[in-house]
Amino acid sequence: MAEKLGNVWVFIEQEGGKIADVSLELVCKARELADQLKVKTEALLLGGNVAGCVDTLYSYGCDTVYLVEDERLEPFTVLPYARVIMDLIREHKPNILLFGATLKGRELAPRVASEKLGGLTADCTDLRIDDFEDKKNNKSYTNKLMQIRPAFGGNIIATIVNTWDDPQMVTVREGVMKMDAPVPGRKGKLVRVTPKISDVETVVKVLERVRADKEVDLKGAQIIVSGGYGVGSKANFKLIYDLAEALGGEVGASRAAVDAGWIDHDHQVGQTGVTVRPRLYIACGISGSIQHVAGMKESKKIIAINSDPGAPIFSTAHYAIVGDLNVVIPQMIKAFKAK
Repeated sequence: MAEKLGNVWVFIEQEGGKIADVSLELVCKARELADQLKVKTEALLLGGNVAGCVDTLYSYGCDTVYLVEDERLEPFTVLPYARVIMDLIREHKPNILLFGATLKGRELAPRVASEKLGGLTADCTDLRIDDFEDKKNNKSYTNKLMQIRPAFGGNIIATIVNTWDDPQMVTVREGVMKMDAPVPGRKGKLVRVTPKISDVETVVKVLERVRADKEVDLKGAQIIVSGGYGVGSKANFKLIYDLAEALGGEVGASRAAVDAGWIDHDHQVGQTGVTVRPRLYIACGISGSIQHVAGMKESKKIIAINSDPGAPIFSTAHYAIVGDLNVVIPQMIKAFKAK
């Protein structure tokens, strides 16, 4: 008799009782994976006073929420979180465990994987269920998690399969999974868990927290004007800022512009940056590498400005403007302000 397949779990990241967007994105993806596997979608919700988050998790698709409330879980420190999650894994044996590729997720997931002696794929940009044939060892696997991520500096896309013991663990970048609309009133099962945390796990104390908000919120922006290496210089990036200001949008950039030191990494769009889905995306002086396109191709309208008529970005854009951005952008600003 085949062993019963475990459920799909999502670690829920929260700050002050507010669930991180990446966790809700992962719940939506977990729901899709769980439906294919005919198992349940379950959430791990840890913190000091987080019961108010439970109904939100139900509304996004969670069948079960494991609620672990303890003062020692606030603020986040990795040791008690890892202990609680490992205890739950040993008891309930999930098939898949998803973490956001955030500062917390990148600290927590490797520790859990190391303790479990399991596999972990970092910074995934896509996940799907498929069969896998290990020709080297002459083994076949059904319904495995295909863990898709850029490799070799983003030059190739690798598909990774974990044939170690479950759970199959991954961290997933923010914004790459689509967040579905919640279903208000949807209900699930609440499992309250009393954590077994010892002095060993609480040896690290947080004495002070200093927080700084990001200067740019690309993920939530409805209009983004991005500049690439074709902008020419850091000083010339003022054109990109001027157009974004005129349109009421945010400023983005390609990796080449960031690597050149013209703009901070927080503005980078693409596989090694942020994935965005604005109503309008204007690509200025961006050639259109597959790494950049992967981060903006789901924008509702894409306008590309490039002096090279053969630039790959034009195959992605809805509207193409062939010309010098030093001429085109001031004309666009003037035309927009005239309205």
